Amino acid sequence: MHRVAAPFACFALTLIAATTASAADDNGPDGNPPEGSKSYSWGLGLAAFTKQQPYTGIDRDNRVLPLVYFENRWVELMGPKLEFKLPGLEWGEDHSLSFGLDVEFDGNGYKGSDAPILNGMEERNDGFLAGASAKWSNPFVDVSAAWMLDVSGESKGQRASLSLEHGFRVGERLMFTPSASAIWLDKKYADYYYGVRAAEARADRPAYFVDGTVNAELGLRTDYLFDEHQMAFASVEYTAFGSKIKDSPLTDRSGETMVFLGYLYRF
Repeated sequence: MHRVAAPFACFALTLIAATTASAADDNGPDGNPPEGSKSYSWGLGLAAFTKQQPYTGIDRDNRVLPLVYFENRWVELMGPKLEFKLPGLEWGEDHSLSFGLDVEFDGNGYKGSDAPILNGMEERNDGFLAGASAKWSNPFVDVSAAWMLDVSGESKGQRASLSLEHGFRVGERLMFTPSASAIWLDKKYADYYYGVRAAEARADRPAYFVDGTVNAELGLRTDYLFDEHQMAFASVEYTAFGSKIKDSPLTDRSGETMVFLGYLYRF
C-alpha cells in the first residue's frame, strides 16, 4: 500500500463537522454545553474509506481507521486535528461567530515506490500545519474560513480555504449536508507535492514548477442518529484541481474522489 495519507486528514476534518452537527441539540449557540450540563464529550468509532489520488498509475487507497474524539469548552480533538477554541460572538437566536487556533497533521507526502511516475523522485514528507479558523453559523448557510501554515518545514507553504454548507434534517434522526469549498494552495505548498525539480526530470517527466492554485471541492454528507450516543455517517467528496496541478507531469486526473463510511459512539 502506498504511503499517501491525505485521505486520513480529509476524513477527520469531515467527521468533525458531522459530530458537531449531530451534537447541535446538546450545545448552546456558541457550540458549548449549556450551564449545568456535562462539560465535555468524547467518543470512539471506526471508519472505512476509499480514495483515488491524482498521480499517474497510483493505486486506489483503501483503509480502515479507528476514531478518537474529545471536546470540551476549550479544545476539540478529532483524528489529526486539534483545535483550541477562542471566545466567540452571538447575536439573535440563530447567529454565532466562532474562532479557533488549529494544529493539523498533513499527510500528503509520498515516496518514489508509490507509483511508476514517482520513481526517482525525492521523497516528499508528511508535515504539520498550524493556523486559525472562523465559522459563522446562521439559519441559511454556515460559512467557514481557515488559514494554515506548514510549521514542520517540509513544504514551507500555506493553505487557505472558504467553505459553505447547510444541513437539512429529515425527521429527528437523519440529516443531509451538502457543502462547497474553495481551497487555495500557495506556490511553495503546491510545488512541493506536484512539481518536478530539475534533478528529477526525465524523458516522460520534464521539470515543472507549480505556481499557486485554487482547488474546488463539492461534498455531500449523511448523518444518522440511532440514539443520543450512536451515529453512523457517510460522505462523498470530489475535488477539482486547479489548472497548475492538472498540467503537472505527475498527474493524469483533473480531480479526485473520496467515499467513506463510519460509526461513532459518544459516551
